[in-house]
Amino acid sequence: MTENVDPGLSSPDNSRILANPGDLVSLLSQKVVGQATATRAIVPYVYMYQSGLAPEGRPAGIFLLLGPTGTGKTKTVEAIAELLHGSEKKIVKVDCGEFQMEHEMAKLIGAPPGYLGHRETVPMLTQQRLAEATSEQSDLALVLFDEIEKAAHSMTKLLLGILDKGILRLGDNTVVDFEKTLIFFTSNLGAREMLKEINPAIGFQSSSPRARIDLTTKLESIALGAVRKKFSPEFVNRIDAVVTYQPLDIESMETILDHDIRGLQRHVNSRLGESCFTIEVSPAARNFLLARGVSEEYGARELKRTIHRQLTQPLATMVTRAEINPRAIVQVGVSDNGEQLTIREVGRTASAPPRPTILIADDNHDLLLFLATELKEAGWEMLISENASHARRLFHQLRPGAVLLDYMLGDDDGLKLGLEFKAHAPGTQIVIMTGGGLSDDELTICAERGFPILFKPFLAHDVLNLISGPYRRTLAAGAGSINNAGSRIRADSA
Repeated sequence: MTENVDPGLSSPDNSRILANPGDLVSLLSQKVVGQATATRAIVPYVYMYQSGLAPEGRPAGIFLLLGPTGTGKTKTVEAIAELLHGSEKKIVKVDCGEFQMEHEMAKLIGAPPGYLGHRETVPMLTQQRLAEATSEQSDLALVLFDEIEKAAHSMTKLLLGILDKGILRLGDNTVVDFEKTLIFFTSNLGAREMLKEINPAIGFQSSSPRARIDLTTKLESIALGAVRKKFSPEFVNRIDAVVTYQPLDIESMETILDHDIRGLQRHVNSRLGESCFTIEVSPAARNFLLARGVSEEYGARELKRTIHRQLTQPLATMVTRAEINPRAIVQVGVSDNGEQLTIREVGRTASAPPRPTILIADDNHDLLLFLATELKEAGWEMLISENASHARRLFHQLRPGAVLLDYMLGDDDGLKLGLEFKAHAPGTQIVIMTGGGLSDDELTICAERGFPILFKPFLAHDVLNLISGPYRRTLAAGAGSINNAGSRIRADSA
């Protein structure tokens, strides 16, 4: 049901449009693991809106997200909000479980005049509420109707006007314009039948593993069949894309595990301050968590519960009992019988390391925001700039240890700016980002000056692989000259 749209269409004066149509796809795929189909279905509608080519008189995009629980439906909307507005909380969320009775519609649009207490009934969907879900970077609001199948029938009838004309009339007869919105419906319709298809009960089923492409086709058929049984044809026909989320494979779960462990480390650092410690999870411990946390029925949520139960809670107990010293190195392994994790302190860092600082200069706002978020999560202090003059000011004031510069930085030349920074501070690491516009002479200059080149699109870990090693060596050399002790410093970005 997705329209054929060229996501590269853009207007030259809109700085928020990504330079490469694949950028937002790559960035969103890093946030929502294992659901490339969903990413490819949604992103073109963001580009249509940013280019000014979205259809008039209706929402910019309408999506129905289906699939088993814990596969990333709600996470997709949160990730888009983070990329567009800098916060995953910039969403107008309607929990449809709260609107199962017909009379509860008054909470959504307000009670009409004449009803007792109508002035005290503040509607949830107002123009102000939509405006609060936007930002200076983007005026595209995200509206999420979670578990739409639980809503009363009158809600889907009410939504027809929004989906068709982009207009909602409230109880007090005021009008709310939804033209600058992306509307998402999530639903678990067909989830039980999908789980039976994924993991069939004993019966006349083949014992050989099923091809994933066959399973994907079957799950989509189950989901669409459930949708057509539940909703009217006029409702379904107004949806731009129906996306069926697939069960997460083991590679996706491993990626989610790594992300959650990094999240736990950030939580420890932010909550404990100077008393924080470094967590090292061994390969055996990772396999232990995966073996107990991978669930086809509950998806990634079961893995999060397993990490919480097996790792976070024991760590919290040890902290409460003062069994972990500040700046300790805590190693997580597996007991001899393989039945539980072992947590022990194996050493301590010499001192709290300075947080490495990186400056990113790029006039591509979406890429800039994503890189800043990802690198900040990895322990870097972030400086961001969308133009050369601001980048110069930040560089000379704060002297970051590493700088990422876009080759085409508005009207300025990112490579020349990098040479300028290198002349002022030879120890600064300069990385050039480009979509492929460097000439042979410029490539030679980069090679001679030791400027690594990142060709777009790229992943956040590509940046970390380039900058972490050299930056740590600089820190270690500096520590040795100051302390004269030769002690090893562990960087937060490990």
